[in-house]
Amino acid sequence: MTEGQIARHNQLQREYFGRRVKPTMRPARTPYVMRHLQELIGFGALQPGDRILEVGCGMGRHAFLLAELGFVVEGLELSPFLIEKFQEFSRGGYAIPVYCGDIHDPPAELCGPYDAVVGFFVLEQLADLSRAFRSMAGLLKPGGKAIFLEPNPYNPLYYLQILITPGMSWRAERGLLNMRPTILFPAMGAAGFGELSLRRFGFFPPLLANTRWGRRLETILESFPLWQHALPFQLFRGVLAGRLS
Repeated sequence: MTEGQIARHNQLQREYFGRRVKPTMRPARTPYVMRHLQELIGFGALQPGDRILEVGCGMGRHAFLLAELGFVVEGLELSPFLIEKFQEFSRGGYAIPVYCGDIHDPPAELCGPYDAVVGFFVLEQLADLSRAFRSMAGLLKPGGKAIFLEPNPYNPLYYLQILITPGMSWRAERGLLNMRPTILFPAMGAAGFGELSLRRFGFFPPLLANTRWGRRLETILESFPLWQHALPFQLFRGVLAGRLS
C-alpha cells in the first residue's frame, strides 16, 4: 500500500472516530470488558510489571485497567480527539504516556523496547497489516509478544451491527474481513513473529454478558464444537524471535 493510500485511510479513521464519543469506547469496568482484558492477559501470558504498548488506546477503556493491574502501560493513538478524551477520563489518575501517531510509522519518542504490543479491536482499522506488524517488531524486545483481540468475520451478527447501528459504516469497518488467520498469520510471520496462535471465545453481547446468568450460560455455549469457528471474539498472538535485519 502506498503512502498516499495509508494517509487517506488514516484521515477516514480520524473522521470516523472523531465525530462523537462512542458509548462502546468509554472507559468502563464491567464483566464484559474485564473478561476481554483477562482473556488477553492470560492468552499472552503477560505478567504485572511488563512494559506494554497499547496500539489504538482510544479513550483508555483498557489502558486504565491494565495500569490498575500492575502493568507499565503506554498508548499510541491516531486520533487527537480520542487522546483528548483519554486525558479527560484519566483525570490525572493514571501516569500513562500517550503518543499521537500511526503504527505504520510510529513516532520516534516511543519508549520501547516493550515486552508486549497489544490492541483491542484495532487491527481491523489498519490500512496495511504487513507494514504495521513490521513496525511492531521494531518496538519489541526479542521474545516480545504481539497480542490482539479482534472481531470474528465468520460471526454474522457483526454485519447486522454495522447495518443497524447509527454512526457505523461499512466503509470504515470493512477491515473486519481481514481478521482471518489466513491473512493475519502470514503478515505476522513475515514480520518475524513465530509461535502464532489463535483462540476464539464469547457468545453474548454486553447486555447479556454483564449478567450473572448470562456469563454462566456463555461458558456452556462456548464449549459446543458446532459453532466455535463463529464465536465473536478472536485472540491472535505471536512471539518475536529476534530483530529483523
